Amino acid sequence: MNTQHFALAALASTCLLASGAALAQNDFQAGSVLVRARAVHLDSANKDGTGLGLAMNNKGLPEVDVSYFFSKNLAAELILTVPQKHTITSNGTAIGTLRHLPPTLTVQYHFDAPGFKPYVGAGFNYTRFSSVHLLGGAADVKRNSFGPALQVGVDIPLSQQLYLNVDVKKVFIKTDVSAGGVKIGQFKADPVLVGVGLGWRF
Repeated sequence: MNTQHFALAALASTCLLASGAALAQNDFQAGSVLVRARAVHLDSANKDGTGLGLAMNNKGLPEVDVSYFFSKNLAAELILTVPQKHTITSNGTAIGTLRHLPPTLTVQYHFDAPGFKPYVGAGFNYTRFSSVHLLGGAADVKRNSFGPALQVGVDIPLSQQLYLNVDVKKVFIKTDVSAGGVKIGQFKADPVLVGVGLGWRF
């Protein structure tokens, strides 16, 4: 399933449940904690500056995040997953694998709306690359990436503590690529992540 189909399915699920959500309307407050678990589809932009036609595969992954509310509208969200393994290709031919771990911290503004809770967010991503095996060790990547992250989503209350969540993020991830110890260019994954999940408010 590509990102467009995943997003349409997420939107359809949101619309189906939105009509009954108002009965569980409940505002977030200062000190509220919202823990979400999402199923996420990662779609990499694959912007290659090496001339080798590098790309990493798209995939589904689990995601867990924790949001702390400073007020009913303002929150900070820490987004976590486990290290993700990717196959790297050059002009469509597999040349190896690597793992990346991309914790992200965003600051969100939650809008007041009847029956659902839309939000926007912006923040910072740190990605750690590991287990790099490219061209039998002849190629390598820089291990650390720092970049911005943008976010839009909605929480739909299903009960007093339970929410349906639909979330879309753009995360900027890049790394220098080297061969024989010499930098040959930069690769930008810059993925879009579309997620659907459930949130529990404490």
